[in-house]
Amino acid sequence: MKKYNIAVVGATGLVGKKMIEVLEEHNLPINTLLPLASSKSAGKKIFFSGKEIKIEELKESSFDIIDIALFSAGGDISRIYAPIAARSGCIVIDNSSAFRMDDDVPLVVPEVNAEALKNHKGIIANPNCSTIQLMLPVKVLMDNYGIDRLICSTYQSITGAGQKGLDKLNKEIDMGIGAEFNDNQEPIAYNTLFHEMTDNGFTDEENKMINETRKILKDENMKLAYTCVRIPTIGGHAESVNIDLSKSYEIDDIKKLFLNTDGLVYIDEITSNSYPTPNNVNDKDTVFVSRLRRDDSTNNGLYMWVVADNLRKGAATNAVQIAEKLIEMELLD
Repeated sequence: MKKYNIAVVGATGLVGKKMIEVLEEHNLPINTLLPLASSKSAGKKIFFSGKEIKIEELKESSFDIIDIALFSAGGDISRIYAPIAARSGCIVIDNSSAFRMDDDVPLVVPEVNAEALKNHKGIIANPNCSTIQLMLPVKVLMDNYGIDRLICSTYQSITGAGQKGLDKLNKEIDMGIGAEFNDNQEPIAYNTLFHEMTDNGFTDEENKMINETRKILKDENMKLAYTCVRIPTIGGHAESVNIDLSKSYEIDDIKKLFLNTDGLVYIDEITSNSYPTPNNVNDKDTVFVSRLRRDDSTNNGLYMWVVADNLRKGAATNAVQIAEKLIEMELLD
C-alpha cells in the first residue's frame, strides 16, 4: 500500500492536537507526519505512533514533499499558506472559514457529499463544526422526505473558541460565582454568549451555518432559521432541531433510517433511559440523535436532538475522514 506524507498546520492548537490523535487512531497509511506551527512552538515535540517528532516552523517551503496538509491555524494563516501548499502539489484540507464559500472549493462532510471531492482544485474546506453534525441526519431526511423548512438552535461548547476560550472558562470557574472579571468581556462561566455580531443582525456563526447548509445540500433557496449560542460546557455541541418535512412520515421509519446511517448513532431515550449530552459524547467520532417527536403544530413537523464532539466530528475527525476518502477515491494523484 502506498504511504503518504501528511502535515498538520497548527499542530499545537486544540484542533491540531486532536487531528494528530485522530490520524493515529484511524491508522492512515502515513510515511511521514510533519507537525507545523509558529516559530514560538518550533522545536517542541509530540508523540506519534510511538515516536517523538519535532514541531517545525511553518514556512513557504514546508509543503515541498507533502501529499496532504490538514490546516487548523485560523483563517489568516490559511489564506496565506493554503494556496502555497496547493501550488506545491499538496492537497489542503482546511478547517477555517477562509475558503468555505468559494465556488471552486468543495465543502465536504464525507457521509453526506463525498462526490464533491472529485471537483477539488487543491483546497478542500472542512465545514463549521455545528454544520457538520447537523448535516448527517438532515441529509437522510432530505433524501427520503424532502424539507420545507429547518429550524436549529445550538448549544455550543466553549472549546469551539479554542484554547483561549477554554482557559478563560477554567480561570473564571476557579474564581467562583460572583467574582468580578476585569477583562472587559462577558464572562463565559455561569453564562450564555452569542458569537460575534454582523451587520445583518445575525452572528457570524449563524451566517456560516445558513450559507454552508445551502452549499452542502445544493439548495440555495432552502428555508433556514438558526440561532447559535455558546454555553460553558466542554465535550461537544448540542442542537435542538425542528423540521417541516415535505411528506408525511412515521417516527419508526425515521428511526430505522437513522439506525442504518453511517456515522450516525440513534438513541431511543425511552427504551434506553438515556440521551446524548456533550458530556457523554465527548471523545467520540459519531453524531448522536435522540428525542424524535412529532410536531403537531405544523404539517409533517419533526423535533430531534443532535449532539457531537465538536473537536472530533466537528473538526479533526471530519478532516481526517476527508483524507481517507481522497485516498479511497484515488483523488490524490
